[in-house]
Amino acid sequence: MNSQQVKQRFSIIGNAPLLNRAIEVAIQVAPTDISVLVTGESGTGKEIIPQIIHHISARKHGEYIAVNCGAIPEGTIDSELFGHEKGAFTGASGSRQGYFEVADGGTIFLDEVAELPMQTQVRLLRVLETGEFIRVGSSKVIKTNVRVVAATNENMLKAISSGKFREDLYYRLNTVPIQLPPLRDRHEDIHLIFRKFAQDFADKYRMPPIKLTEDAVALMTAYPWPGNIRQLKNLVEQLSVIETLREINAILLDSYLPKIADKSPVRINETVNESFSEREIMYKFLFEMKKDLTELKKLVVELISQGKDIDLNHDQAAVVNRIYNDLNEPINDPSRILPPGRPEMPTGQKSDTETYENHEVYEESLSLGDREKELIQKALEKHRGKRKYAASELGISERTLYRKIKEFNLTDL
Repeated sequence: MNSQQVKQRFSIIGNAPLLNRAIEVAIQVAPTDISVLVTGESGTGKEIIPQIIHHISARKHGEYIAVNCGAIPEGTIDSELFGHEKGAFTGASGSRQGYFEVADGGTIFLDEVAELPMQTQVRLLRVLETGEFIRVGSSKVIKTNVRVVAATNENMLKAISSGKFREDLYYRLNTVPIQLPPLRDRHEDIHLIFRKFAQDFADKYRMPPIKLTEDAVALMTAYPWPGNIRQLKNLVEQLSVIETLREINAILLDSYLPKIADKSPVRINETVNESFSEREIMYKFLFEMKKDLTELKKLVVELISQGKDIDLNHDQAAVVNRIYNDLNEPINDPSRILPPGRPEMPTGQKSDTETYENHEVYEESLSLGDREKELIQKALEKHRGKRKYAASELGISERTLYRKIKEFNLTDL
């Protein structure tokens, strides 16, 4: 069986080189009884590899048992895996076979194997080396012929160095390592997987499948997907059930994607250049800076009107001079911005506060105001008057947008 046949049989979507390599190794190792350790981040689909190994091996007619080692309490995991005798512990009213006994001749998948307690690791090592184990509360040795495939999302070398995991067990499990890539390293597969999930949920909920616009595809491809395929599946289900529109654009998609702490958040303007022209991007930049610029101007005007000196370095003085570039000649000492009416100021210079505020300040504020109004109007038109999406695109709150609509006397459609 080749990799394409395996993908079809197990509904695996994608052609990323690292994914193909993992499948090829699984196919090669399946006919043997070698132990396999599958590694990869949470949500990458590690559980599919042991299924492939089991179903194309000589053990395919035997039992296949998947065990989540992290979900079984420490006090009962030995009993679950190796069985127990009657009276072995409180509540043991009868003898019980463990998974290694039930799966004799088949395969056991130990998911989250790094969560096994140290005592259980010793028992597991013995099974791997000799094929023998003892039930809890018994002294009788039982033989078993089980293929073990383990998986973990932890850094096993760190677990070993911290004393959490036995080194000898690690090397016994890791005879053949298989690593599954995270979704963020499978850019070419993300949209394919999205469409598969979209069709699955359309069939499940009896509705048309959702689709992505081009800008949404770009955003989805650039997103880091910390939860990998599991996160993508949950997202598609949310969109399929909640959204009435069947075409999902980047603005809407972005509202569903959680922002990642300490990583560069994926914003629409960074990933989808075609959503805005260069002119609109500049307007947005000016829109976001307007508040800070206005505050700076007010502060400088207030200090000047009070007759106070403003001590600035050369670069800071240059910035302020550009803001208030209505002097007839440059200031000799750029490290000092002098209040109006001082002897050092050019003769004829107006000194009242309104002159400063209403000249360059007014003209520049008016220019920014026009652009602000234009940008808001465009956002409202683009989203057919839906303030929530318009505010998201503009990078402001919906409440602020509502206030701006009233301020500029705009119609929010």
